[in-house]
Amino acid sequence: MDASNDIADFAASLRWAAIDAGARRSAALFFHDSLCVGIAGAKAPLADSVLGAAQGWSGNGGACIVLGREQRLPPAEAAFVNAFQIHAQEYDCVHEPAVVHPLATVLAALLSDLGRGEERSGEELLTALTVGVQVAVALGLAATTPLRFFRPATAGIFGSVAAIGALRRLDAATIRNALGIALAFTSGTMQAHVEGKPTLPLQIAQAARSAVQAVDLAAAGFPGPMSAIEGPFGYLSLFEEGHDPARLRAGLRDGYRVAEVSWKPFPSGRASHGGIVAVQGLLAQGLVASELKTLTYRAPSLIERLVGRPAMPDMTPAYARLCFAWLAAVTVTHGAVNLDDFTPEKLADPVLLAIATKVRVEVDDNPDPAAFVPATAVAICIDGREVREVVDAQLGSPAWPLSYEQHLAKARGCLAFAGMEDHHDALAALVDALPDTADVAGPLNAVLRRPKR
Repeated sequence: MDASNDIADFAASLRWAAIDAGARRSAALFFHDSLCVGIAGAKAPLADSVLGAAQGWSGNGGACIVLGREQRLPPAEAAFVNAFQIHAQEYDCVHEPAVVHPLATVLAALLSDLGRGEERSGEELLTALTVGVQVAVALGLAATTPLRFFRPATAGIFGSVAAIGALRRLDAATIRNALGIALAFTSGTMQAHVEGKPTLPLQIAQAARSAVQAVDLAAAGFPGPMSAIEGPFGYLSLFEEGHDPARLRAGLRDGYRVAEVSWKPFPSGRASHGGIVAVQGLLAQGLVASELKTLTYRAPSLIERLVGRPAMPDMTPAYARLCFAWLAAVTVTHGAVNLDDFTPEKLADPVLLAIATKVRVEVDDNPDPAAFVPATAVAICIDGREVREVVDAQLGSPAWPLSYEQHLAKARGCLAFAGMEDHHDALAALVDALPDTADVAGPLNAVLRRPKR
């Protein structure tokens, strides 16, 4: 299989007219969702430090959008900051079977291209977004074994290269060179996940930045390896312990993967969401925090691996977002998990920490290494009563999508968290009109710019 050629050809050839109505709608919805999540990310821990570093690299010049900020940066630095902000609070959309957050890298990379002064239509932008999601997800779907590396970054860089190539209408040969250059830049370790460190979004940030640089180098005539994906030392051999080229081919050619992306209804690791919904179901059955003795979430192995860690007094927000025990304690106490639940005061709350010690994740016998559901939450009360809730689908997934009203409520909440709620109506209207917009850079800059303080 010549996967590098297939990816380059796909990126160079896809046009808006070929994309079905459902995928078009999904592309616009997740474009909107990711913009708002990235704006909220301007208030994430360490986001100001990331912006400050990027300004130091660039001299604080440039014309590219930085979400939730009044500042503008050059393309590579803007992509870095925006990608960090989109993923920093674990609120960005995800393709569950691929275990990839495709929009964090792809949208950040595409936004950077809008600051170069070239006219880009809404159709071209959404087509390029569809391309980037397709490629990143197809690479994830090709894996037959669990994560070895942080796939949102390692697959995301190639999706971003394909997306930029599609937006610029580059030929397949140039895109293929860019994929080869991107291989040299590819990285992303799961050690950051194990330790709950904020270098997870930093890896996504670097993937988006490196994608911009790879395409710029290829467009300038710099050659890259031709077999970046399928070669003996290419992406699949290096980063995925087991892979099936036929699954990659199907991921590229059979339908549009953007229609399979899931919203995140809570700002936490996706593997925690089924459990949060299950706990909400327990509350609806009458469970009260003060009566809880134990809470067990029996779920596929991926859940325990990603969010089965213990709660502890000195948790960082990054660690807590990936700790189901603590997230369950917040849900039992407050009914949901929200952006403002990760303050130092809440993370140190002795009541929440005490409840978290009563929660554990137990692995079931599901053989699928990428499964999120089905799962069951079982609460045992102090009086011996047992309350049980089964989750068969993830809220926000294609099997249980957010309604448009829920989508807008999340978007408004993100903007409010960043102090930009007054931009909500204009941004929603812009997204609705995007397919008919001849040049998107100006309108997006106008709607997304944070007023000077």
